[in-house]
Amino acid sequence: MKPMVDLVAGARPNFMKLAPVVRAISMAGDLSYRIVHTGQHYDPSMNDVFFDELGIPVPDVHLEVGSGTHAQQTAKILERYEELLLKEPPSATVVFGDVNSTVACALAAVKLAVPVAHVEAGLRSFDRGMPEEINRLLTDAIAELLLVSEPSGVENLRREGISDHKIKLVGNVMIDTLLTQAEIARSRDTATRLGLAGRAYGFATMHRPSNVDDPETLSVLLRLLDELSAELPIVFPVHPRTLTAAKRFGLGDILAHGRPNLICLGPLPYNDTLSLVSGSRLVLTDSGGLQEETSVVGVPCLTLRENTERPITVTQGTSRLVGNDILKIREAFRDVMEGRWGQPTPIPLWDGKAGDRVAKELSEWLASR
Repeated sequence: MKPMVDLVAGARPNFMKLAPVVRAISMAGDLSYRIVHTGQHYDPSMNDVFFDELGIPVPDVHLEVGSGTHAQQTAKILERYEELLLKEPPSATVVFGDVNSTVACALAAVKLAVPVAHVEAGLRSFDRGMPEEINRLLTDAIAELLLVSEPSGVENLRREGISDHKIKLVGNVMIDTLLTQAEIARSRDTATRLGLAGRAYGFATMHRPSNVDDPETLSVLLRLLDELSAELPIVFPVHPRTLTAAKRFGLGDILAHGRPNLICLGPLPYNDTLSLVSGSRLVLTDSGGLQEETSVVGVPCLTLRENTERPITVTQGTSRLVGNDILKIREAFRDVMEGRWGQPTPIPLWDGKAGDRVAKELSEWLASR
C-alpha cells in the first residue's frame, strides 16, 4: 500500500505552492495524498477560485476554521486537525509556507508522532514582530524534512542547528505554478479588459499589518498610490484586510470608484494577477510571493517592507526594499520610470521543476523511515 501524505493548505499562497506538488506526486505514482483545506482563508475570492484555475482536486477534508485572532485561528486548526489525525493518521504531514495553518497542523502532527515535512523551509526575515516569522521558526524546529527554496534558507537552518541530512534545497514551487500558468495568463489580456490596452501601468498590493493596521501609515500609502497614479495608472486589487481597515479609518473615499488612474478592484484570480504583473511597468507590494514572481518575469518590484525573508529577490531578482518610507518609494518610482533599474539574473532551481524534486524527496524520505 502506498504511503499517504496530508498536503495542508489554508491561505491563498499555499494553494499556488500545493498545485505543483499535487501534480508531481500524481505523476510519480509512489505516494497517495489527502488534501486538507483548513479554511484559514474563508472568502471564496481568496481560495475557491484558485483550486479551479490551478487544477487542484477538490480538498478531501475542509476544517472550516474561518476568521479570528491568531490564537483563536491557530487553536481551531490544532483541534480540528488533531481530530482528523486520530481518525486516520497519514504517513506524514506536508505543510507549506508560513501561515497559521502551517504551524498549527505541524504541531498537531508531531504531538501524535506523525512526521512533518515543510515546503519553503528556512526563510527568515529576522523580524519577530512578523507573525509569519514565528510560524517559520516553530515549524522548522519540529519538522523532520526541510525543503528549501533558496540558498539563504539552507544557511539559516544550519545556523539554527538543524542537521544537514534533514535539509534539501529543492527550489521554488511557486515558480512552477507561474511557469505553468504563464501562457494562460497572457491569453487573458486582463489589462485590455481594464481599459489599459497599449498603456503603461503599475500594479499594487498591500495587506501586512505594518502597512494597513495603523491609520496614519495606511492613509499616507493610499494617498501616495493616488499621487503616483497621476503619472502611471496603477491597478490595485484591494485585499479584504486592507479594505476593512480603510473603511474603519475613514479612508474609503480613496478606494472609491471614479478615480481614473487608481483602479481599485477586489481580489483577482491568479491568472489575472499574473497577466497584470507580467505586463506591468512596476509593482508596489508587501507580498513575499510577488517579490519572487516579479524577479522571474523581470518586472521592477518596490517592496513595501523593511526586511524580506527572500533575500535572493534583492540580490539576484528585481526587488528593492523601500518600506513605507515615502521618500524611498518616490525615489524608486523615479528610478524605474527613468530607466535606472537593474536586470535580474536567473535564480538556481527556480526552473519549474521544484514540485518534482519535492515529490522525489518525500518519497525517498518515507521509504527510508
